[in-house]
Amino acid sequence: MSSTRIHLCILQPTGHIPALGFLDQARFFRYQFRRLGADVTIGKNRLRHDAINFVFGAHVGFDSSLTPRYRCVFVNLEQLGENGATVSPDYLRLLATSPVVDYDERNVLAYGGKSDDVSLVSFAYAPYLAGANTSAIEQRPTDVLFFGSMNERRLKLLQEIEAAGCKVSVLPFGIFGPERDEEIRRAKAVFNCHFYDSARFEQARVFQCLSLGTPVISERTASTAPAPQFEDSVFWVQTENVGDFFQRELHSSSFAGKARERLKAFADHDVLDQYAAALEKAQRHFADRTFLSGVWHPERLHIGSGKDYMPGWLNLDVLARAEPDVLLDLCAPLTLPARLDSALAGPVELRADSVDFIYANNVLEHVGDLVQLMTNCLRLLKMDGQMLIEVPYEKAPGAWQDPTHVRAFNENSWIYYADWFWYVGWFETRFTVVSQDYLDGKLANTTIEHAHFMRVRLQKMQTTAKERALARAMCPDFCGIPEDAI
Repeated sequence: MSSTRIHLCILQPTGHIPALGFLDQARFFRYQFRRLGADVTIGKNRLRHDAINFVFGAHVGFDSSLTPRYRCVFVNLEQLGENGATVSPDYLRLLATSPVVDYDERNVLAYGGKSDDVSLVSFAYAPYLAGANTSAIEQRPTDVLFFGSMNERRLKLLQEIEAAGCKVSVLPFGIFGPERDEEIRRAKAVFNCHFYDSARFEQARVFQCLSLGTPVISERTASTAPAPQFEDSVFWVQTENVGDFFQRELHSSSFAGKARERLKAFADHDVLDQYAAALEKAQRHFADRTFLSGVWHPERLHIGSGKDYMPGWLNLDVLARAEPDVLLDLCAPLTLPARLDSALAGPVELRADSVDFIYANNVLEHVGDLVQLMTNCLRLLKMDGQMLIEVPYEKAPGAWQDPTHVRAFNENSWIYYADWFWYVGWFETRFTVVSQDYLDGKLANTTIEHAHFMRVRLQKMQTTAKERALARAMCPDFCGIPEDAI
């Protein structure tokens, strides 16, 4: 592993839009680490075996069994401790037992972190966000922009601003990236106020606005405690004075000039030394972790990757754009054991009769040689190992809407892999159907009349003597004849 190869992993449960908010902070980490000469990548849910992984969003769930195989530093951006965010005990244990990067030392007390393993960093000016076409503050159409989660506390402050004669535009929650940034550039100011009573300053949000060239007016309490680069860059206002401030300042002739001075002050700050220290600490921590380089024999396989990538499983796909752990076509004959090399998973070996579970989610309707794929899966599974399959139901409205579909499925689609196993060339083992359910368009259990999908659970089993006799009677070659010695 290169000591300067860094991977920034954003954890995002399927369809969980708020996780997109971590892109802002991950890009800032990438910018700083690249300034330090590191080779940096960003990925969704994927850890890299050949890099130090800085993991964002682990509070949504992280499989701690991955830490012995992957070099992981966890980036905590949650407000923790009394009156802060509610997180799981598992997340706090993960932070307490792992290298951590945090933005506020008060968080460290909440998880009992060791000072030797926790690096403190802050966010500052991001020059890559500066836009040449940003309009003058005086000419922007939006008075005040607010974005973020809404609660009663925030709503009350926004109502005070409107009562002061300023029009507030609230960006619908769930808009991130360039679309949100465009709205920020259209605002004379962004208002920042605290969600939690812990009142930690939301620097992970504010640095983005200031770097985009938009002033920030922020509530300040005794607990706010901003980093130095924000002290002279933000318009600060006490909670009880929010309405008076906006009535007096926002539409004054001096506001735009003051705002430009604050934006310039923010651009003069640099926090590279903090990221250099964090990177150095991570490199020292993992310098002797050579045990991570062993060959992995996965016991859980996920056929298909893309948005359904499953951390901790070996994710296989035939498309590079799905970013699987390994590019592998199970529709082709597979020689076992198979040694595979992967930047994400490291060295991997697939062996016959070694896998506990295989999950194939909306894959079988796409593949060309389904018999070969099912044969490979049967060989890989341990005896009594299971395969969970989700496929379109043939009578569903969307069964054939995808142009890459080559088949749909019904109740009889599994007969050849279970009862008539000899037709697909099997003899000593076969599948049995453990369960078969119908799913609606939202993947909830339903009746056959309303089915969009089928979920089938198969289990590998050894054929009985009676089944093998039947197979010999049905096969063209008696399923093999022993070579008798002369």
